[in-house]
Amino acid sequence: MNTLCEMLISMLPESADAALIISKQNKRYFAAFPSDDCYLLITRESAYLIVDFRYTEDAEAKSDGCKVITYKDLRETLGELCKRHALQSIMFEGSAFCLNEAARMEDMLSSAGCRAIKTAELDGIIEKLRITKTDKEIGHIRRAQFIAEQALMQTLPLVKEGVYESELALELEYRMRKLGAEGVSFDLIVIAGAKTSMPHGVPGDNRIMRGDFITFDIGTRFQGYCSDMTRTYAFGEVSEKQKRIYETVRQAQQLGLEAVRAGVRCCDVDSAARTYITHAGFGEYFGHSTGHGVGLDIHEAPAVSSRNEAELQSGMVITVEPGIYLPGEFGVRIEDMVVVTTDGCINLAALPKELTVLG
Repeated sequence: MNTLCEMLISMLPESADAALIISKQNKRYFAAFPSDDCYLLITRESAYLIVDFRYTEDAEAKSDGCKVITYKDLRETLGELCKRHALQSIMFEGSAFCLNEAARMEDMLSSAGCRAIKTAELDGIIEKLRITKTDKEIGHIRRAQFIAEQALMQTLPLVKEGVYESELALELEYRMRKLGAEGVSFDLIVIAGAKTSMPHGVPGDNRIMRGDFITFDIGTRFQGYCSDMTRTYAFGEVSEKQKRIYETVRQAQQLGLEAVRAGVRCCDVDSAARTYITHAGFGEYFGHSTGHGVGLDIHEAPAVSSRNEAELQSGMVITVEPGIYLPGEFGVRIEDMVVVTTDGCINLAALPKELTVLG
């Protein structure tokens, strides 16, 4: 059993004899095997990756610290493991089980005299483990960020009047994969003109026009880990209002970055950016949180929001991404991904943030 599995087991309450994990990302985290079609059972003595025949060879080659068991009858295999370890209760990964799957697994366990614990407690334990990153994890995130930046720099010369948003998004993803990304960490946001007032706008058949702002909210995956970055560029001449909004967001983002360090509350980082935007008269146009954690999932704890009073810890990876969105006109968002340290943060983004005019 590897160290992460041992840490998980040590944090389980006495009422639970084992943990059953089925989410892809948590199987990657604990067992280094992110297949959808397998089950990870961690008892107090051993960890088992339970797979069917299709995945046996791959699991045996890739899994870390787990015994691979190939099942023909899942009920029978679970029953044997319950008997071997005298399991009376197994805690479910609550957020990952749908109602039907939970009922099916509970029925299998009950036939072996084992009780299912269906609460959010295991999810909370896993979150505590995943919320801070190891040097190895940070290295993967750093690489994902580097790939995203290189792909963006290769794509910017393609920004021409009349080019579709969807064309640019497709080119970006192609270049990301060519540079070594496993894929994108979310559906890329490449939007222009009035659509930039939509924080999560979808690239489509909107053509780039002179005077537009263009938002690139992008991220890749490397070894399962995500990156996340946003840059807003101008195409052709921009108005004084556009310049003023852009500079307001840039200054707010810098204040947010300067507030980041271990021991600072998440809500105080949010406040550092939000207060500046509010005092500039645009508070009502900044409606989302200032940031979020990043790791195996693109959105992880902690939430860098006005409601989260939890303190940042060294080793957390978070985003700082304030924005101003004027409906029907345009929007600006600037986002960096940083590693929290005892005396500040390490910015994983290298691209400049001064207003850049393309074309």
